[in-house]
Amino acid sequence: MKLISWNVNGLRACVNKGFNDYFTKMDADIFCIQETKLQEGQISLTYDKEYHQYWNYAVKKGYSGTAVFTKNKPLSVRYGLEEDHESEGRIITLEFEAFYLVNVYTPNARRDLSRLELRLEWEERFRSFLQKLDAHKPVIICGDLNVAHHEIDIKNAKANRNNSGFTAEERAKMTQLLDAGFIDTFRHFYPDQTDAYTWWSTMPKVRERNVGWRIDYFLASSRLVPSLMGAQIDAHVTGSDHCPIVLNLAVISQTEGII
Repeated sequence: MKLISWNVNGLRACVNKGFNDYFTKMDADIFCIQETKLQEGQISLTYDKEYHQYWNYAVKKGYSGTAVFTKNKPLSVRYGLEEDHESEGRIITLEFEAFYLVNVYTPNARRDLSRLELRLEWEERFRSFLQKLDAHKPVIICGDLNVAHHEIDIKNAKANRNNSGFTAEERAKMTQLLDAGFIDTFRHFYPDQTDAYTWWSTMPKVRERNVGWRIDYFLASSRLVPSLMGAQIDAHVTGSDHCPIVLNLAVISQTEGII
């Protein structure tokens, strides 16, 4: 199976910058996007191969939003963390036979850290949500988690310490999540790889010099390690200030194990 995640930072703009070409070329089994920044009816995407499409729109126009395209129809779909559906369109959870897939766009603490307290509280609820899912079957989490976990995941660690996305508090929450039974799949394959980033500032020459952050992830329940086949960062793909990330895994069957 091939899974892809991409924060498109405005899907309509990204479509005009090659999104459809990349989508078609990659032929993913599941393709997740974050920051769609649109409302229902503002875009229509059709492809030669049929995909089931699931969208979680933010109430605020032009803000946040997530979507999932999947070749296989899920057993169930849930939007948000709470039963009453959260207003920012940040989470879609698809249940398949052998695992849950959670597509997430984690809240940003903001440059002045005015949303840090909300962010940390959200992280607690998110981890609890994932642990409850994991108690039933394995979980794959993908998306923009808005944190560079370790110094290896950011170009200028010293200069960015205590900045949004690299505060000690946010990094500690990521550590707690992984300690709860999940792994960072990219680091599973490339524990020591440097200069591997998924987001770059739009300031001039920043991306060209690869002054970036790795804040987009595929996480997975630890017991899925035997099914992991490979992970990659498609840093050459433009169209957004983030680039796509890819996870390859063996086909999983609940009854037969890994095929």
